[in-house]
Parts: sequence; C-alpha cells; structure tokens
Amino acid sequence: MEGNLWDLAIHQEKVAKEESKSGEDSAVFLLGSKNAGKTSIILRFLDRDEAPKPTVALEYTFGRRAKGHNVAKDVGHVWELGGATWLTKLIDIPLNPETIRHTALFIVLDLSQLQELWFTLESMLQAAKSRVENIIAEMKSSDPDIRQKLQKAAWERVGDENPDKNMMDPFLVPLVIVGSKYDLFQDFDSEKRKVICKTLRFVAHIHGATLQFFSTKQEQLVGRMRALVSHYLFGTTQSKSMQTEHSKPLLVPAGLDSIQQIGSPPISDNDLGRVQAKTPFELWKVAFTGYFPQEKLSDPAITDDPAKDPQYKEHTIDALRAQKDEELERYRRLAERRAKEAENNQYAAY
Repeated sequence: MEGNLWDLAIHQEKVAKEESKSGEDSAVFLLGSKNAGKTSIILRFLDRDEAPKPTVALEYTFGRRAKGHNVAKDVGHVWELGGATWLTKLIDIPLNPETIRHTALFIVLDLSQLQELWFTLESMLQAAKSRVENIIAEMKSSDPDIRQKLQKAAWERVGDENPDKNMMDPFLVPLVIVGSKYDLFQDFDSEKRKVICKTLRFVAHIHGATLQFFSTKQEQLVGRMRALVSHYLFGTTQSKSMQTEHSKPLLVPAGLDSIQQIGSPPISDNDLGRVQAKTPFELWKVAFTGYFPQEKLSDPAITDDPAKDPQYKEHTIDALRAQKDEELERYRRLAERRAKEAENNQYAAY
C-alpha cells in the first residue's frame, strides 16, 4: 500500500512538472493594406467562424498547439496592425528585443488596389527595416553579435549558395508578402497581372521573402495560407511547391525564385537610358509606378469613436468614461455661460 502511494506521489510530481513547463513561443505580425483581409487570415487560421471586424489600431490574439505527447503546448502569438501605413509606429510593440528572434512579418497587400500597392509595400518595408535596425542598436551591449546571428538565420532561409546572392539582401526576420483578394485580381487584364506578379516576385526574392496569393473565396488558397501561418508559428513543415505563372495564384517559397526566371522590369530599351535608378529595386519601382501611378495615402479621419464599438465594451471603463464626458459637458456649458456674462458686462460698461 505504501509503495503504491509513493509511486502515485512520484507520478503526480512528474505530471505537475510537465504541466509547469511552457511550450515554445513564436509570433506572426500582420500589417499592410487597409481592408486587405488580415483579420480574415487570422480567423481562418484559428478556425473561428465569425465575421471579421475592422482593426482599429493594434490587436492581439493567440493560438495553442500540442507538441508531441507533451502536456505543455506551443503558444503562437498573433499581432495585427490596422490603419494601413499611418500607424507603423506601433510596430515597436510586437517587434522588440525579446521577440525579434522568433517573430515573422506578414505584409498583406490588396491586389485590387493597384494605385496604392507599391506605396504600401515600400512604406511597410521601410518601417520594418527601421525598427529592426533600432532593435539591433538597443541590443548591442547585451548581445554584440545579434546582427550576425540574424544575418546567418536569414541566409539559411534562402540558401547560402543562392545563385543571386550578390543581388539579395535578405530581411533579418522571416518575411512573407501576401497578395490578397486574388478572386478580384484574377479578372484583371493579362498584361497587368504579369507586371504585378513579376514585380512582387522580384521584391520578395531580393528580400529573401516568401510570396503567396490569398483569397477568402477560394478554399485552396485559404488552406495554403493556414499552412504557412502554422509553419511560422508552430514550426510545421513548409510546402516547397512553387507556382510562378501569372495566370495562377503565386506560391513562391523564400529562396526558390531567381532573377533569371523573373526577367527584366517592364521598361522599353528606349526608355531605359533615361531612367534615373541607382539600384535594381529603384528600377523596378520606376517601372511599376510608371505602369500604375501611385496615390499617397493620407491619414484617415476617424469618424466613428472606437470606444463606442460593441467589441470593446467594458462596463467599468465605459461607466467611468460616461462620467468624465458628463463632467466635460458641464465644464463646457459653464465656460460658455461665463464667457457670455463677461461679454454682457463689457457692453454694460459702455
């Protein structure tokens, strides 16, 4: 009897230790075009059957996945940035010295909004690069080799012996470029689709990024995106399938494309001599924006008060805010009354 109790105690202790162990944490951070389907990607990945709601600023959720027979589960952190390009300062929150080694960026582009596609892509890349550089500077004293470590991991993702190595500058954190609303894009003129596909392939390739098209209307593309998010969150195997035909949804894993296969930018030989571009990236920018003139996005005016959105309802906070709103309204009325009395007194003095 004593032996059985002792064995049971040992077993329970092992279970308690196993449960106390935390799984590995990874994160994905989705940013990009407004209304491009970032929330839909998250909901489909988490298998949540609910209508997507507009993202006000920065939102967080998570998923869990059992790892083998362990009691502990891996935690996948999922961040989403709303507001297109005007809230990029919020990148500092999910991407920081503690998370940089296990966070993947997903830049989601609306393929139906060609007039802002390049502007959004370039703005997001610049904001993300700037944040990564700031993090490296912050970590210089605690981890002097952080840049070398990130560079090594980046080249491992695309292959140290990549034939285009001299033209590539792999992003220092895993990067995915998503072309959303493929269901609309597939109806575009063939030549337009060709220019867009080649341009996105080039940008993705030189940055060591994975490129994938997506649509909530096509279950095959939903499944591909779910698998891709799972790869970066939970380390599941990434598909090495590749699709580069502009007549089909692109699927290009990092490091598997090539400059030779992509071809040259859509600029005629006659115009090439007049183009002022110092790098291949700038040359492709000139070509794309010449084909699709860009409109710089202005900061949107928030017409609806996010605090009144039912999805953010919080009784205690809402009651306190209502009280403060009433106090502010009373103060405003008092100030107006005093200003009017002062004006009347001034007239009476004359």
